[in-house]
Amino acid sequence: MSILVTGARGSVARGLVPLLAAQGVPHRLASRAPDSPGTVHCDLGDPSTFAGALAGIRSVFLYAEASAIEAFVNEAVSAGVEHVVILSSSSVLAAGAADSPLAAAHLAVEEALLASPLHTTLLRPGAFARNALGWARLLKSGCPVRLPYPGSHGDPVHEADLAEAASAVLADPALGGRAYHLTGPQSLSFATQLAILGEVLGTPVPFESVPPEQWKSEVDGYIPGPYADALLDYWAAGDGRPVEITDAVERLTGHPARTFETWARDHADAFRG
Repeated sequence: MSILVTGARGSVARGLVPLLAAQGVPHRLASRAPDSPGTVHCDLGDPSTFAGALAGIRSVFLYAEASAIEAFVNEAVSAGVEHVVILSSSSVLAAGAADSPLAAAHLAVEEALLASPLHTTLLRPGAFARNALGWARLLKSGCPVRLPYPGSHGDPVHEADLAEAASAVLADPALGGRAYHLTGPQSLSFATQLAILGEVLGTPVPFESVPPEQWKSEVDGYIPGPYADALLDYWAAGDGRPVEITDAVERLTGHPARTFETWARDHADAFRG
């Protein structure tokens, strides 16, 4: 069984590859911009790159890129692919997901795969713990983190747990063909995440609460307006409201999901000046 790992430069794929190698599972890395020997060119938005990447492949670890998903599905079926594990998002579970910039692409990919003959496994993580790296530049410069909803809750999940979950379903097809809502072990507000990060770093991490419109104007230029609006709506809905926590990580990996404190310790150097 040969596995194609798309998005080879992504954090989950980087964690998945050594797990496959340790199990002796044949695999092929694919990237939109190959930068290492043995990595093939596969731009999920460019159907001309699909045939070469999929030749001889039986399973695929797929990132959610919707622009050419129908062509990818058709090529995968023609190539004899049997199983696709898609890294989707729990945002697809929300009402109005098809109209949300946060969820629409993930939902479109899920629907295309589920409508195909491919055996499909849906990995739906909540908040990536590594989203906290967006605070690193401010912390290293001594500036407070500016948050429109510091009390908004998330379920930060360690990328290593996502890689292990993907490895488990790729290695055992009996685990496939279903959806897994993957979360960290705790529902944490942004303010609590910053407090945990401060404990790990040995120094308090300051933050400021700012009005939503002010935050939106500050991120204009690198977060598109509709996406910023969707984020604000999502954070407002979670303000002061703990989110659902699942045991899906433990069921797939055999161990409890790693805590945000563990993630912070693993990435502490990224926040230090």
